[in-house]
Amino acid sequence: MKKLLITGASGFLGWHLCQLARSQWQVYGTCHAHSVDLPDTTLFPVDLTDFNALKALFQTLHPDAVIHAAALSQPNRCEVEPEASYLINVTASCNLAGLCADAQIPCVFTSTEMVFDGLNPPYRETDLVCPVNRYGEQKVAAETGMMERHPMMAICRMPLMFGAVPHAQSFIQPFIQTLQAGRSLNLFVDEIRTPVSGESAAQGILLALEQVRGRIVHLGGRERLSRYQFGCLMVEVLGLPTNLNPCHQADVKMAAPRPPDLSLDSSFAFGLGYQPGLVRDELERLAIALRPD
Repeated sequence: MKKLLITGASGFLGWHLCQLARSQWQVYGTCHAHSVDLPDTTLFPVDLTDFNALKALFQTLHPDAVIHAAALSQPNRCEVEPEASYLINVTASCNLAGLCADAQIPCVFTSTEMVFDGLNPPYRETDLVCPVNRYGEQKVAAETGMMERHPMMAICRMPLMFGAVPHAQSFIQPFIQTLQAGRSLNLFVDEIRTPVSGESAAQGILLALEQVRGRIVHLGGRERLSRYQFGCLMVEVLGLPTNLNPCHQADVKMAAPRPPDLSLDSSFAFGLGYQPGLVRDELERLAIALRPD
């Protein structure tokens, strides 16, 4: 089997990628802050911002393909830690693309819907980028720099992702914990996304690895939902307390500005065979996974 290197393998998306890829690839992953036990995956502790360490990993492993899923992806943290976040989100990403180009191997980069300002949805791959926060700016810089170094790579712009893995959280875990603790949960009615499960997202990325070269692909879900609408579905399907309060972005002070509507038009990916599940169906699957044994 060919060797696939997945950066950020110990994270939420990386875990899903490792689970799905192992049937077709010999899977290797990088971790930095969190080393975990991943079945059928060999993990390497690597600081991706250390170019010499990254180059040494390539020389040791000789991967046949790379999926770059590692990132500092919290917008508020990127806003207050611009230098550290730039190193991992931009510099390391461009270095990785250069190493893949030198080795003449496929490379897939997980970017974000936050490259847009949220004012003219739904967004197609050809729409002009216009980020409103530092995280979005860094992902734009990474997209540009990586494509310059490796023109045949694939860039996957990812939507809001949810699910459950043994050691990492998606955005819904704090929601669930808040409600189970008997507290109320404030959710935006004016922040619209096209969410997908982590499993669907990973399937889309692996599809891009097989079929996409030299272009951007959007991997959003089929439904446009506000945070509040998502929360209503979540409490219904998971049987949680219904202490949900609708609110607006302006009601909450945040370090990083938030675009209002980042709905992605993923028609191109759908045409390739990308089939994300409906949110209710994905939440029902999650409910089964969360049931105690």
